[in-house]
Amino acid sequence: MSSKIQAVKGMNDLLPTAQKDWPIDSAFWQAFEREAARWMKDYAYRFIRTPMIEPTALFVRSIGEETDVVGKEMYTFDDYGESLSLRPEGTASCLRAVVEHNLLYNAPQKLWYMGAMFRHEKPQKGRYRQFHQLGVEALGFAGADTDAEIIAMCADLWQRLGILDCVQLELNCLGNRDERAAHRAALVAYLQQHEAILDEDGKRRLHTNPLRVLDTKNPALQDMANNAPRLLDFLGEDSRHHYAALKNLLNALGIAFVENPRLVRGLDYYNATVFEWTTDKLGAQGTICGGGRYDGLIEELGGKPTPSIGFAMGIERLLLLVHEHGCLQTDAAPEVYAMYQGDAAAAALLQAAQSLRAAGFAVLTHGSNQKLATQFKKADACGARFGLIVGESEAAADEVTLKDLRGEHGQVTVPAAQAVLQLQQWKA
Repeated sequence: MSSKIQAVKGMNDLLPTAQKDWPIDSAFWQAFEREAARWMKDYAYRFIRTPMIEPTALFVRSIGEETDVVGKEMYTFDDYGESLSLRPEGTASCLRAVVEHNLLYNAPQKLWYMGAMFRHEKPQKGRYRQFHQLGVEALGFAGADTDAEIIAMCADLWQRLGILDCVQLELNCLGNRDERAAHRAALVAYLQQHEAILDEDGKRRLHTNPLRVLDTKNPALQDMANNAPRLLDFLGEDSRHHYAALKNLLNALGIAFVENPRLVRGLDYYNATVFEWTTDKLGAQGTICGGGRYDGLIEELGGKPTPSIGFAMGIERLLLLVHEHGCLQTDAAPEVYAMYQGDAAAAALLQAAQSLRAAGFAVLTHGSNQKLATQFKKADACGARFGLIVGESEAAADEVTLKDLRGEHGQVTVPAAQAVLQLQQWKA
């Protein structure tokens, strides 16, 4: 016997039934997808889909060559002389498509996407090598009102999913390029004074990405990070005004936040507003959604200067939180479980089932001629509300038997042509 071939470590199957090591089943996932589509429609965002494979240069230019994502985590390969990578995040791909197809020619754009991303890192709860993100990009909007609206969008989704009380909004302002440069110089000088206590990651980032040193999770470096020069102290009037306007709008919307001056995000393209939604319900992997402004990124990718802001959320991590602490209504159970008795009844059953489906009912056919007692047990197990039964006598009379499996309406035998109307009345 040949050995079994298993999935790549950190790349999970999504199955119709929950597994011990992965409690999210496909019905729960699809329920989230439907809720997300309704949510996006409410905010008038339009869907975009991009390839999972892009030129490596796209991510080097946008995310930053010295970031952990590009430096250590991307799946990169040579394709007959061209370096390609599996996308590690969605913003760069989305903006590449916007620039390539000139979508900003005559109007701003509000876009959203959902799909698989890939990063080669150690798999753990809520973090996988193939994971899925839902992302939003508001392109061509400069005001703090847009920043506030997309944060409010997130709060709205948490409310819909029943997890608003499980999350906290963290907020910071990274300023513009000149302000970050001035802060960087002061920060590097400060870190050099403490270089002896930096860990390996800190020493590597000292000259390449010093802001990320402040985002360390190393307990031994917390005092050093807390006393480092603060970017907020280097902000000019425009940046301070934008940040103050955002906070005022969030207060007006009743959205609580915590200012975190060490919040920098892990990608180089952010400026001005940055934010994260975090939770203490998932262990070490506390961030479920993050985003911010990237006003210079479209120009960096060959487009015209365009103010932009967006966010992305990890779907696996979010659904773990919703599964454990929130609420999401699925419709995995069929409305009607169709069963028959006797070979002569098979065709009549299939015809009746097709009529019900055409009327909008979800119908599961048993698919075999077993004892009715066995079929009823399976109907109960699958959670169906109604039973459709066709025996040889019903088939001969062009009738069907309908049973309310919850006991509210009992059981009746009606002409096959009246089955739809009868179930609609019971369902109402």
